[in-house]
Amino acid sequence: MNKIIIPIIAAAMLSACAAPEFKQPKIDVPSAFKENEVQIAADGTRWRRAQPAEQQARGEWWLAFNDPALTALIGEATANNANLAVAAARVKQARAIAGIAEADRSPQVGIGVGAQRGAPSPTERGLPAGTQISPATSYSAKLTAGYEVDLFGRVASNVAATRGDADASQATYRSVLLSLQADVAQTYFRLRATDAELQTLAETVRLREENVRVNQRRFDLGDIGEFDLSRAKTELSTTRAEAIGLQRQRATTEHALAVLLGKPAASFNAGPSPLLDSALLPSIPTGLPSELLERRPDIVAAQRTMEAANARIGVARAAMFPALNIGASGGGVAGTFADVFKAGGQSWLLGAMLTAPLIDGGRNRANVTRAEAALEESVGSYRQSVLVAFSEVEDNLAGLRILAGQTTQIDDALLSARRSADLAQKLYDAGRSSYLELLDAQRNLTSVERSAVQLRGNRAVTTVALVRSLGGGW
Repeated sequence: MNKIIIPIIAAAMLSACAAPEFKQPKIDVPSAFKENEVQIAADGTRWRRAQPAEQQARGEWWLAFNDPALTALIGEATANNANLAVAAARVKQARAIAGIAEADRSPQVGIGVGAQRGAPSPTERGLPAGTQISPATSYSAKLTAGYEVDLFGRVASNVAATRGDADASQATYRSVLLSLQADVAQTYFRLRATDAELQTLAETVRLREENVRVNQRRFDLGDIGEFDLSRAKTELSTTRAEAIGLQRQRATTEHALAVLLGKPAASFNAGPSPLLDSALLPSIPTGLPSELLERRPDIVAAQRTMEAANARIGVARAAMFPALNIGASGGGVAGTFADVFKAGGQSWLLGAMLTAPLIDGGRNRANVTRAEAALEESVGSYRQSVLVAFSEVEDNLAGLRILAGQTTQIDDALLSARRSADLAQKLYDAGRSSYLELLDAQRNLTSVERSAVQLRGNRAVTTVALVRSLGGGW
């Protein structure tokens, strides 16, 4: 009967302390992104977002923008950014900790060599007090070995947990890297959009200066009153003030880019590079929603954290059961170092120690509860990461769709505004309209031109945001 009962008890103990089988949390993943479905425009037209060609750049997603300057900036940031260096150091730490846990699977062998000199008291030798004992020198050498038999999976569970931590740290590094690359690209496009807006304002300033010169000449000839001249000067000063204010925004953006590149703001200077109408933005393929769970590094990090937390339940459970350690040692002691390894002074020891908790005041049970709660926390974090990921993709898809519609309308408005400003100028030159009408047409043109520039910048920034939300590659 004992031959049957003992294996059953042993199997029950093993199953009780082992880490539970990891079960992937069930998440309702949609079959397609909502914004990728057929859309119905205001005029009733049905359309679907175009899918790009398979030849588009993968992995190094910024290459799809065909911008050598952007590629150079991302390369520089990857090499020098301080936050990325911190994340890389954390990966090294996590891998080293995993290596420490792996070491527990192997026997631990050590060696000790020493020498000592002394004179014992006569009493220790059983001699009369005052007996002279000459000091003596002894040499010793010892080889020790120890090994923990992983009866209840403590070592294996700890190795699995530290490996999960290392994998999570690696995924976090990739997440930091992706965020850095996206931040560089978005800041770069914001800087170029600001340059384009400054270029528009510079052209407006030129037109205002021309208006002042013309009105000054006409005022001097008595063709117009002082009112039109004053209004022209006011518009010139106002436009110059707007351009100066925009320079502050550009400086702030340039400084932010310098920090991302790992440079002092004072030593970085980005030359003007307006974002032109001809700047072609890539169309980003979204793929299937289920693929997002594998591509997003933050989701991968949350997944590995869950697995590590699950393994730590096994570590906590194993602490409630006996631990078996086997040890051995051998060596020798002699009056000279050459005699240490000779027969007569050698000794050896072989033993095994089985230790188990007897009364711990509920400490181990509380540790198990804590490990289980940590798993619940990591599962909740994983679910939240997935929900945020889907939300970000939908946000950016909707943003690109809406911005595309706005761009179409603003392009039409730009054509009309330019035509209106041209006609207003001709009518004013012919004396058939007032200067206020000319100013109104020119102001409208400037406003529409700046809106068009801002939309170009927003589309570039949102395109990069979509890349980031999709995990950086496709």
